[in-house]
Amino acid sequence: MSDLFDEQETEPAASAGADRPLADRLRPDRLADLVGQEEALRPDSPLGRMLAAKRLGSLILWGPPGCGKTTLARLLAKEVGEPLIALSAVMSGVAEVRKAFEQARKLRVGGRRAILFIDEIHRFNRAQQDGLLHEVEDGTVTLIGATTENPSFALVAALLSRCHVVVLERLDEAALTKLLARAEAHFGHLLPLTDAARQRLVELADGDGRYLLNMVETLADLPNAPTLDVEGLAVLLQRRLPVYDKAQEGHYNLISALHKSVRGSDPDAALYWLCRMLEAGEDPRYIARRLIRMASEDIGLADPQALPLAIAAAESYERLGSPEGELALAQCTLHLAAAPKSNATYVAFGAAARAAREHGSLMPPAHILNAPTKLMKALGYGKDYAYDHDAPERFSGQSYFPDGMARLRFYAPTGEGAEARIRERLEKLAALRRERSGGD
Repeated sequence: MSDLFDEQETEPAASAGADRPLADRLRPDRLADLVGQEEALRPDSPLGRMLAAKRLGSLILWGPPGCGKTTLARLLAKEVGEPLIALSAVMSGVAEVRKAFEQARKLRVGGRRAILFIDEIHRFNRAQQDGLLHEVEDGTVTLIGATTENPSFALVAALLSRCHVVVLERLDEAALTKLLARAEAHFGHLLPLTDAARQRLVELADGDGRYLLNMVETLADLPNAPTLDVEGLAVLLQRRLPVYDKAQEGHYNLISALHKSVRGSDPDAALYWLCRMLEAGEDPRYIARRLIRMASEDIGLADPQALPLAIAAAESYERLGSPEGELALAQCTLHLAAAPKSNATYVAFGAAARAAREHGSLMPPAHILNAPTKLMKALGYGKDYAYDHDAPERFSGQSYFPDGMARLRFYAPTGEGAEARIRERLEKLAALRRERSGGD
């Protein structure tokens, strides 16, 4: 289903009633009144230059819920003086898109170039997105798509290449405070909130202007007394769950933040991102698996206890469940973040894997092969093998690489934690190897 909005009439007359949601009633009529997106609308930004020329190119508006994507699309159409055809990808199919194109073609005959706004454009499948290409390419429509998903993953490359991506930010505290003041001016009175409760109301919005106005609408009919404090506000309003999609970018962004905070030895930041993921409903088992990976990848032998601790934390969660088991994950996160760091094991494994692919057909040297049969003994299996426990300092210095393959060094211990002692020992053994074998 599509709606046609002309720049002379940005909303159907039938929708002008007071029964509309507050967020809809307070939509600004001018770009200057749009809050929180000053960066995207800077005069020297791509969008700012388009507006100065009064000529829009096709756009993808990418931003979190409630940041003003739909409002911006309507205001852009009004600013350049072109009609807006609005669709929702959730509610529209092929028939609705075709009808929108028919409307656009009729407008084009009259010298108008319609702006086709598709909300939640990432909901269109690949075929539906491909179906937009021809009309965008030949100028039948100027496309404005709105999405909360990363366009690099959510949109097909052919469509993305024809659009400029405008990144919209979550609304900061200043922008949300302006919205709150507008809402109170609309109702003609201040909400009966203490300063702390007013601050908490803005925090609860979590960057979402629509959600803030929905909460204000809930509170608008309260009597002037008593004034609500933070606790009283909590009784009236349910806590909002953070915006988080366990299958999409939010999931990967937060686990990346957790992993890099651990790698960067920042226990406080690591604990914050852990709690962000748990609060959003992430599976603690997934977090436990990632902690095990961090222990091997970023700490390794600099702290040999890191990996057993990570495994123990995962097992503790399995036994205790939530919320008790989450404390074990927190303890592990703090330990890993505070531990000395080394990626020497990670680097060594990668280098050894490459060498194994390059030299994958070489046999082990004969002297380290077992010889359970006479034939194998006759072939030299096990000949001249030196039993290391019988050698001075329990080290023979023999080569264990394949014959004909130069000795390679994969593992280079750092000077961090326990690896400092490992490095010292390996340097001593390397000197003995050169002394006893005459090799490298």
